[in-house]
Amino acid sequence: MLSRIAESLFWLGRYVERADDTARVLDAFMHRLLDEPGTDEEAACRTLFAILGVTPPPADSEPCDAQSVLDLLGFDAANPSSVAGAWRSAHDNARGVREVISTETWECLNATHHALPAQRRAAGRVGPHAYLRYVRERAALFSGLADSTMSRDDGWLFLTLGRSLERVDMTARLLSVKVLASRYAPEWATLLRAAGADEPYRRTEGWDSDPESAARFLMLEENFPRSIVYSLSTAEYCLGQLAPPSPGPRSRVQVLAPTARRVVGRMRTMLEYLDAGALVTQLPAVLKDLQDACLVASKQIADEYFQYSAPVVWLHGKD
Repeated sequence: MLSRIAESLFWLGRYVERADDTARVLDAFMHRLLDEPGTDEEAACRTLFAILGVTPPPADSEPCDAQSVLDLLGFDAANPSSVAGAWRSAHDNARGVREVISTETWECLNATHHALPAQRRAAGRVGPHAYLRYVRERAALFSGLADSTMSRDDGWLFLTLGRSLERVDMTARLLSVKVLASRYAPEWATLLRAAGADEPYRRTEGWDSDPESAARFLMLEENFPRSIVYSLSTAEYCLGQLAPPSPGPRSRVQVLAPTARRVVGRMRTMLEYLDAGALVTQLPAVLKDLQDACLVASKQIADEYFQYSAPVVWLHGKD
């Protein structure tokens, strides 16, 4: 597979997952602001910007309220960290690999891309929840179509690898809200709903479980597809399948191939053997390590698989 195609598929998976997760986080926060009218709106919105790693508006220039959050993180197509911007970037990447992905997945991406402006206008009349729910449903449809209509070849592996790493990063960002130690940080129930884990958590842990078990569920539950351990295991599997076979002459790519897999595997192993009872006390350090590992793994994947040939330069001889 050409490195250009592999890179587009990797970022296609990441951007669709980013749109989905950002929509989930926004929806959960908007519901919290409605359910708790006494909440300091500006402090809560700045906490949300901190989760997603986006610089908030300056405090002395313009208010930081729910509408500014929606404009920047929901509707701004020029911002790749927003819902609309991430979907636009996914559409741009998919356009160059239409011969690799299935027709159904392309039609899902394309139809959603063209429908988002109308959904945004509708959000101005009926509120943002329908817009955010539409994005979540379309992201789920895309993932389902990709899993059911694409062969388990390198294309699917790069797509799933990107989706899994982005999910690890976004779930770690979501959990890092509690690390901020802000009294405006959302409750565990809000975080579980944002991750789509509320009902699976209740079925697994029960209604009388302690709040700290929510962190353990989102990080260590091996049977929940949005947990960090599950996503790391999926990413490690994809990297294992993509690694070149060991027999034969060792090229530069073959020598470097296990590097990203080691980064992901080390984090998965660390979490699996972590003392679950002490997880909450170690949460700040663990989340920082996870975000750093995602950055390193992404860089290593780019170095290993997305290399381009140097351009040909014509040299003029001396007179």
